[in-house]
Amino acid sequence: MTPEIFSLCVLAALLELDTTYAFQLTFSRGIIAGPLLGLVTGDVMAGLQAGVFTELIFADINPLGGILPPSAAVCCAVTLALKAMGVDLYFGFFFGVTGAALFALTEKFMRRNRFKWLVFWEQKITQKTSAINRTIGFALATSFLTNFAFVFVFVWLAGPLMLALAPHIPMEAHAACKFAYMAVPWIGLAALIPAFHLKTR
Repeated sequence: MTPEIFSLCVLAALLELDTTYAFQLTFSRGIIAGPLLGLVTGDVMAGLQAGVFTELIFADINPLGGILPPSAAVCCAVTLALKAMGVDLYFGFFFGVTGAALFALTEKFMRRNRFKWLVFWEQKITQKTSAINRTIGFALATSFLTNFAFVFVFVWLAGPLMLALAPHIPMEAHAACKFAYMAVPWIGLAALIPAFHLKTR
């Protein structure tokens, strides 16, 4: 794991905090997170492409009610980390989508357990208001470390696995993955067209 990829994981964990826990300035959106992460790897164009494709493929998933969408920041981070390790971008992107979906499941589990912890700290805060700063700091630190650990471990497992499998992947599989990767924008646009139609009514 190079310092470049380690820094990428750190930045991805920070950007993921933007979804709910801090800032909320849309830095975690794929269109923004992708180029920012691309700056770390020195490939901004790949970051922009991954960010746009991530936005489009998750466009029809609305974070309403109990629905927790896949993480765009995680998807872009995994994609770019694998590309920096030598994995083709079209393979890395699908690992990124898988990682983003798995992260959503992990986040659901963490939120359920975090709720119990917050109830405990709420009682502490009502007894002593100065505990609120410690509670917020601890919550942010826990979320950051969870985000970082997930991205780091996923890349650490997926990268060597893909590099080991790469020599054995037939050219037909490469062609199929390239075609699927280039179809992502059209799939995303197809999902957006009905939404635009409804807004014009």
